Parts: sequence; C-alpha cells; structure tokens
Amino acid sequence: QVQLVESGGGLVQAGGSLRLSCAASGSIFSFNVMGWYRQAPGKQRELVASITSVGTTNYADSVKGRFTISRDNAKNTVYLQMNSLKPEDTANYLCKANLRDSWSRYLEVWGQGTLVTVSS
Repeated sequence: QVQLVESGGGLVQAGGSLRLSCAASGSIFSFNVMGWYRQAPGKQRELVASITSVGTTNYADSVKGRFTISRDNAKNTVYLQMNSLKPEDTANYLCKANLRDSWSRYLEVWGQGTLVTVSS
C-alpha cells in the first residue's frame, strides 16, 4: 500500500514563506506526475502545481512567480516552496501522486493534507 504524508503547513503572516513536503512510502516502482492541490472552505479543489518524472512543471496562474515545486526522487518526496504568501492562499494543501507500484499497477494516491493559514 502506498501512502502520502504532507507536512510543513501552519500559520504565517502575509508576505511570509512556507515549505510543504510530501513524502511517499510503500511499494513504489516509479512515479509519473506528482502535484499539489488546495481546497479552501466552500471552494472547489484546484491544482496549484505539478511536476513530472522528468521535471516538467506546471503552475496555476495565481501562484506563478511565488511558488516553486520540486522533487527528490531518491527520497520519494515532493516539495512546494511558497513565497510572498497572500491571505487568499489560505487552504488545505493536498499532495497527489500518479505512480506505478511494485505490482505494476497504476495508482492515483492522495494525502490527507496540511493546513496553510495566511493572516493579513
């Protein structure tokens, strides 16, 4: 069984920074795309950033120039560096991985999320 565990969320003032981590564990053969999503109260879940196995990145327009996604394949971990945070970035941030497990099954796995609160 594959699990994703996020960490790094918290309370920060507007203009501040946070670094989120998402560590994957279990019987993993390879990763395809890993991404960060967020969901604010009363709003739909939205893609924040994603990164492919070869390092191609994609960002939501609202975070371009402020957030950076990266991955450490040796540690099965993906990171989200968030700078110049705004109150509208407040949300539960969830990690998602599209991967192939040790039995060659293609899976989509979600973490539980980590809460980010940005005060004005």
